[in-house]
Amino acid sequence: MTARRAGAAVRLTARLLALGLAAWLGGCALLADPGRVAPGTPQASVVQYLGPPTARYPAAGSAGERLQYTYQPAGQRVFNIDLDAQGRVARVEQALSEALFPARIRPDHWTRADVLREYGPPARVVGVHNFDGDIWLWRYADGPVWRLLHIDIDRSGVVRGWSSGDEPLPDVPESR
Repeated sequence: MTARRAGAAVRLTARLLALGLAAWLGGCALLADPGRVAPGTPQASVVQYLGPPTARYPAAGSAGERLQYTYQPAGQRVFNIDLDAQGRVARVEQALSEALFPARIRPDHWTRADVLREYGPPARVVGVHNFDGDIWLWRYADGPVWRLLHIDIDRSGVVRGWSSGDEPLPDVPESR
């Protein structure tokens, strides 16, 4: 091999290693856990650690902001990171928690906008013959059980009810 070819091979190898390192570092951001963000963390550090949020909303009742990181439709978590007026983390919460649903979801008071602010876009939207509206569904896990949160939103955009149930999973053939 000539010196010129050897130099080209070294440069190509270096480029491939740099691309692989960049892809690996980018993949690390995908593995970052929003639940590990500490209160007081500045917004810029949150975004550097987790990447851009999937949605931003005004914080309820304060001058802050909500950064939302959803793993729907395939995942089972939605993290809300509430920032105070100074842009620092005030609260981090995994919103898809069965224990929180009864106190949070307010039929006949909440609107579509409230639902999006709390849970982000649903994994699926379905309709049924006996309800004049849409049923929004989010996937979540309750321990080892895969579950679905259903929120009924009428045609005017008002939440009329909610329920939860097991997520039907495809049958796995038995091994023989």
